[in-house]
Amino acid sequence: MSVKNPIIAITGSSGAGTTSVTRTFESIFRREDVRAAIVEGDSFHRYDRAAMKTAMADAEAAGKLHFSHFGEDANLFAELESLFRDYAESGTGESRKYLHNDQEAAEFKQESGTFTPWQTLPASELLFYEGLHGGVATERHDVARFVDLLIGVVPVINLEWIQKIHRDRSTRGYSTEAVTDVILRRMHEYVHYICPQFTRTHINFQRVPVVDTSDPFIARTIPTADESLVVIRFANPRGFDFPYLLSMLHDSFMSRANTLVVPGGKMELAMQLIFTPMIMRLVERRRKAATA
Repeated sequence: MSVKNPIIAITGSSGAGTTSVTRTFESIFRREDVRAAIVEGDSFHRYDRAAMKTAMADAEAAGKLHFSHFGEDANLFAELESLFRDYAESGTGESRKYLHNDQEAAEFKQESGTFTPWQTLPASELLFYEGLHGGVATERHDVARFVDLLIGVVPVINLEWIQKIHRDRSTRGYSTEAVTDVILRRMHEYVHYICPQFTRTHINFQRVPVVDTSDPFIARTIPTADESLVVIRFANPRGFDFPYLLSMLHDSFMSRANTLVVPGGKMELAMQLIFTPMIMRLVERRRKAATA
């Protein structure tokens, strides 16, 4: 953690909704005039799209049936840890961008599914990371220890699968069977690399549908925000004005002393109310330290 160079990380698995949460934070940064260096977790995958297919085939041939983007072998944990360490110490570091589609790739005159070259981050007041491993810690690498504000985004598992199935079918052209195979292959590393991160977070957002999602593999639609509740768990509730949050977030309630439950449609407003003062405290502390 760093007073002069704070780091905020959003962590959650594929299909959890971390990208939409990132848009909320970008809105806060624009409104409050905060210069943030934004890093996507996909940029720290070890392999580009073509190489990943080869690596997966090699792993399967060797009997490694759980090789996936969720685990250590397919990611650059050392480089991600170095980025967080370097940024905390000096306010800079090296990152790159993964080009998901032809539209992104056209800007860089590259093929989709490839990485841009490594580059030094632009000048900023904080680092914002969104991806799979913002709170990861293993025997060799501890990314989480450098994060000043760690946020988990984790729908209940059936909803997460529904969101992933619909996204991968509509935007990536995968069949339901192909997405199901990916889910099954990732399950071992989901348990060992993704789930443990949510015990290290400062705040977790978990969306819970209030409609039947018993069989996510046949669901025709994704439950809407209005068909969901959001469970917000605070690791340390001290300092939060829950009466104020309850007054602003109508139809909300406290299910535990550290847990706020809000209607799904109010998730973005809840984030705005909770995180704007937290971000500004980090930035103001940083600004004071920079001028001291």
